[in-house]
Amino acid sequence: MLTDVLPYLVCPHCGSDLDLSGNSLRCPNRHTFDIARQGYVSLLREATAFTGDTAEMADARAAFLGAGHYALIEWELCLVPPGPGCVVDVGAGIGHYLAEVLSAHDRAGIAVDASKPALRRAARAHPRIGAVLADVWRPLPIRSGAAGLVLNVFAPRNPAELHRVLHPDGRLVVVAPTAGHLAELVSTVDMLTVGAGKRDQVDAKLAPYFTPEVTRTCEFEMALAHADAAALVGMGPSAFHADRDTIAARVAALPEPVRVTGSVSVTTYQPVSTPRPAR
Repeated sequence: MLTDVLPYLVCPHCGSDLDLSGNSLRCPNRHTFDIARQGYVSLLREATAFTGDTAEMADARAAFLGAGHYALIEWELCLVPPGPGCVVDVGAGIGHYLAEVLSAHDRAGIAVDASKPALRRAARAHPRIGAVLADVWRPLPIRSGAAGLVLNVFAPRNPAELHRVLHPDGRLVVVAPTAGHLAELVSTVDMLTVGAGKRDQVDAKLAPYFTPEVTRTCEFEMALAHADAAALVGMGPSAFHADRDTIAARVAALPEPVRVTGSVSVTTYQPVSTPRPAR
């Protein structure tokens, strides 16, 4: 709930503490943020054109992840012990991965995302999750050094902000697809491709703020029913380029079960003490 993470949140306008006042969060400077009836709060500093996952994408994500197909990724995330503070999932979507980590560790967690449909689910994903609508490319409404663990799973990364909110003894964990991830679907269902050297690109972008500590390649085979395969395609960025019926028709043309390879890198990063912003 939001009350569990309130000590870690700050006003996006002035950086002051936030207090619960009825169905709103309020700072001493009278900036007020209404809590949606679904349990999440918008701490956007200003309006943004990007709205994240659609309701259909959130539904597809809940169906696919709820079936346990990415359980190995969840297990890898739960292996990383949090440092002092809460757990923050930046680009949390429906909060599925964050909920698994909170079940493994006795911490409060902040689910940050730009999608209202996703956050409606994230707010209910675990009793200790506080769901926050925010723009990851802007300063996050989270206290500096508040997070003992930051998760970033198939999501955008703002290195400076990830470093700022992370405790010096905390860790950042990034899950990124390899070139082999879902390769069997890329050509047949017209999914977006992942270029070779994805992890090196992630390392380079994070390098001024973080040092790679441990990298594990997580590979697994899936035998999916047509409905699960359609949900897999429909929960990702390819869904912005094809509607649900089009995706279902393409998947229906494949042999069932649809055999797909999951292949991701799971990298734990240590924050550097003195960041060196790229020029």
